[in-house]
Formats: sequence, C-alpha cells, structure tokens
Amino acid sequence: MTSRPLVAVLDYGSGNVHSAVKALDAAGADARLTSDRALVMEADGLVVPGVGAFRAVMEALRAIRGDELIERRLAGGRPVLGICVGMQVLFDRGVERGVDTEGMGEWPGVVTELDAPVLPHMGWNTVDPGEGSRLFRGLEDERFYFVHSFGARQWLLDVQPPFPQPVLTWCTYGQPFLAAVENGPLSATQFHPEKSGDAGIRLLANWIDGLGGATL
Repeated sequence: MTSRPLVAVLDYGSGNVHSAVKALDAAGADARLTSDRALVMEADGLVVPGVGAFRAVMEALRAIRGDELIERRLAGGRPVLGICVGMQVLFDRGVERGVDTEGMGEWPGVVTELDAPVLPHMGWNTVDPGEGSRLFRGLEDERFYFVHSFGARQWLLDVQPPFPQPVLTWCTYGQPFLAAVENGPLSATQFHPEKSGDAGIRLLANWIDGLGGATL
C-alpha cells in the first residue's frame, strides 16, 4: 500500500473548512488544513475553500499572501481546486451590493448577482458537464449542493491551440451560470462537493485521481 496524495486545504480564516478536510479524506486524500507556505507549495493538490463575501475572502487570502501561493502553484503546473467563493475569486472582479472588488485574475470576467426570483440559490441542483470533463466522470446525472447568490455568468477566456480548451460545466437557476471549470491545473466548483453527499465525494476522488501523486 502506498501513501495517499497529500492535499493542503488552505487555512486563511474561511468557514466550512473542516467538512472539506473530512470529505477529501473520505475521497482518498491525506488532507491537511494548513497555512504553512512550504506544505502548501509541496502538496500534490491545494484546495481553496470560500464562504461569505467576495471582498472578505480576498482580504483574508491577501492577509496570509495566499493569492501568491496559488499563483506560484499554477505557474508550476501544480493542481489547485477552488470551492464556492474560492472559485469566484479566481475571476478578475466581484461586484456584490455595489462593492467592486479586484479578484485574482486567473480568469477574465466579473462575478455578479444571479438574476433569479429567489436568492440565495440554496439546495440541490443538476449540472450540465462539459464534454471530456474529468471531475464529472461517472457523475453526469448527479445533483450537487449550492449555497450562493453570486456567480460567473459568462466565460470570456479565449484559449488558442495548442493549449487545450477549458471544460465548462453550467447550471441554471433563473439563468445559466458556471457551476465548474477545469482549466489545466486550475479547477473550481461553485457548488460544495463536501456538502453533496456521495456524488461530492466521488467528484473529489476524480480530482484526486488526477493529481499525479501516490494513490492507494
């Protein structure tokens, strides 16, 4: 038996981190909640959770220079998975109730309030996985758990050959929005895999399988 892939869950003061650690462990990772820079850089995978407001998450990330760690990992082709607001901050900007906040700018675009009759979008919903999705392999008909009022409603990144096209997964609540993105080493989900039961565990296992580290 070989060791499990090491997955760092970035500890920057965001809520809901312990359930993410437990879900990753159940999915086959050696998951550790940490802000240790060396461990974050050396881990097979990095998970960036996020709950609350876009601005608060960005301020907390910058306070521990977590944005620099994410950028450095991606520059080296090291896998990163953002969850919920941890996905939203990967875009250029977030606009929440008139507050315009600069994001990490890994992807172009603005995160804005969903145009839906009732907010937040809270509960289970289906998704439409993009062709060739690795995250949703075997999960195309499953439902996942969402809790959010804001999202990315457009995909603006223009990728030219020979670089592979990102895999986009959409969801509809009032209007279409991005439920997940798979873009080289950088993946993200708007929903919470750690709250999505067996389907969420299997999705995390699919991500872990692609880390390239040791597996059971």
